[in-house]
Amino acid sequence: MRLFVLHHAGGSHALYRNWPAELPDTWDVRLLDAPGHGYLLDLPLITHVGQLADYLLRSIEPDVNRPYALFGHSMGAALTYEITRRIVDRGLPLPVWIGLSAQPAPQSAQRARGNHQELSDTELRALLKQWGGTPDEVFDDADLWSLFAPIIRADLGLAENWRPDTHSGPLPVALSAYAGGEDDSASPLLMKGWEEHTEHFLGLRVFGGGHFYFAEDPGPLLRQITRDATTALAATDATRSG
Repeated sequence: MRLFVLHHAGGSHALYRNWPAELPDTWDVRLLDAPGHGYLLDLPLITHVGQLADYLLRSIEPDVNRPYALFGHSMGAALTYEITRRIVDRGLPLPVWIGLSAQPAPQSAQRARGNHQELSDTELRALLKQWGGTPDEVFDDADLWSLFAPIIRADLGLAENWRPDTHSGPLPVALSAYAGGEDDSASPLLMKGWEEHTEHFLGLRVFGGGHFYFAEDPGPLLRQITRDATTALAATDATRSG
């Protein structure tokens, strides 16, 4: 199976760089970067969720020619949902499974939305340190901060301006939701709402920790991803063979 991983606001593939080695060796794990991030740092930022979803879908479309799945964390989860909606609408081969982490379901997104892009530098630094997931070097090096702060603010604006279609029907794709038990911005209660957006809900998985509950030890999350995606793949194979 091929797994596409979509990163969080202000991030890149770097936080997930060890995942391919810790997931099944039969999987082809692809760590995606949005323009203006990671390996694509020299490209202009895309600051609208729909436009970024379109861009990322174009980049992966040639590679959905085998069983595949998508996982997204925070902003990456919103993008995973939007990409999957487009895949369904355009009649492309469906993913066997999607995993959505630390992003409130569409009907809760407005209620959970903040205005973090307008924070002062001091306030933004404090928030990012509280969330985790941002390397200390970004805070300690003035040049790095001046480089990444605008990217972080743009991504936060993109995520906070997301206006999902709350009236779309459920996705015909197996879906798992993942939450940190102490994550105030995407609490398990807000994550539970994803059950309404799929015909095949595999469950809400709650882990100890906050918004970046997997940053220090991704092992528990990756083992659950493996179980969930393998279950969905087996069900898809059984349906096809039946």
